[in-house]
Amino acid sequence: MGLRTYVLRRLILAIPVLFGAVIFIFAVVQFLPPGMRVSLYITDVKQAKHWKEIAQANGLFDPVYVQFYYWLKMLLVDHNLGLDISGMGVFDAIMRRLPATVEIVMFASPIIVFIGLTLGVRAGANKDKLVDQGSRVLAILGTSLPSFWFGIVLLSIFYAGLGWFPPNRYGQEVLKYLTDPNTTWRWHTGLMTIDSLINGQWWVFLDAVKHLVLPITVLSLLNSAVMVRVMRSSMLEALGKDYITAAKAKGLSQKEIINKHARRNALIPAITISGLMIASLLTGVVITETVFNMGGIGSYAASAARVLDIPPVIGYALMSAVIFVISNLIVDIMYAYIDPRIRLG
Repeated sequence: MGLRTYVLRRLILAIPVLFGAVIFIFAVVQFLPPGMRVSLYITDVKQAKHWKEIAQANGLFDPVYVQFYYWLKMLLVDHNLGLDISGMGVFDAIMRRLPATVEIVMFASPIIVFIGLTLGVRAGANKDKLVDQGSRVLAILGTSLPSFWFGIVLLSIFYAGLGWFPPNRYGQEVLKYLTDPNTTWRWHTGLMTIDSLINGQWWVFLDAVKHLVLPITVLSLLNSAVMVRVMRSSMLEALGKDYITAAKAKGLSQKEIINKHARRNALIPAITISGLMIASLLTGVVITETVFNMGGIGSYAASAARVLDIPPVIGYALMSAVIFVISNLIVDIMYAYIDPRIRLG
């Protein structure tokens, strides 16, 4: 089976998986009373007092299959996820908050993967040597340090102490510029770093970078520790295989053995972890976003859950399902690219 056929097959299989996730979320919603479920269908706060009529119009008193029809219609046709407790449309609120999370993850993910793979390979190839001992220290620190504590320590040193890297998504000067009625700023992607370059505002770009440094540092150091451990273990396992012994017998150098044979086969477990990790980060890094007041999707969902604001929680669950399905699809494609034998399964 060629790579193109394999990718097409995986794309087709992803559709029922995503549909199954929607059914599961719908099934969970059925445990709520109609008075709470109707909040998913309200598009204007003035409609709240007519909730019984809205529930009747959307089939909430009808059989489950009828309710599911209205549920799909609401999602696919109306693009409506209800209103949050502030009266804002949940879909609009998610689209407004998601770029803040995406921007952090966009810069942190390459750093996490690079540190994890590079240090993991070197640690596995140099077992019990200095680089291996150092990777163990990083792994222990990364998996044991609480992210909120690490974030507060960094803020204390680099913001309160040195005044270099402030919290929040942008500074007061940028906020004034963005809210100025006469501003020339135009949003294109929702990402401060990207849109500042598109608008030709370098000072906004530098401000955005300053505010991203600390949250990216927290995510990179803590999450790369997991990648290092997985890659190290995978390398040690790969280096113990018979084909490595055969490669040594052929007289290949240590560098060739590691780069051409061991590392490629050791990548598969690391790809799995990296795919799931990035998907988890994209669905919201609640603690990091809260400590640095970044206003991302994770803090939005957590705030909604605390006050039992149902529509944002359901919207967040649907968004998470889509992200994880896409993530698993990308991981499967990378599997097939790295190891062609997987396409035969």
